[in-house]
Amino acid sequence: MELGNISQPTYGPGPEAPGSSTPGLVGMVHGFLQLVQPNALPIGAPVLRRLSFFFSQLLLYELGFLVCMAIGLLFIILVPLVGCCFCCCRC
Repeated sequence: MELGNISQPTYGPGPEAPGSSTPGLVGMVHGFLQLVQPNALPIGAPVLRRLSFFFSQLLLYELGFLVCMAIGLLFIILVPLVGCCFCCCRC
């Protein structure tokens, strides 16, 4: 196995996506991920004085996932609560 130059690695293109029998589903998932997280990962060596800037960039990067998680938790809490109100109160 050839390791190449370890101190100066060269990066090629990433692995190819496997062929799929459900291209519609794959397109829908990629569309959702592009909608939730349109920006690239902020890469850089965080220095102590720039650590707060790095974390603010990281929060902006993860903002779409945080919003989706908040909506999911809201539904997990509200759906059983509304169902219980409909079953118990029968207004």
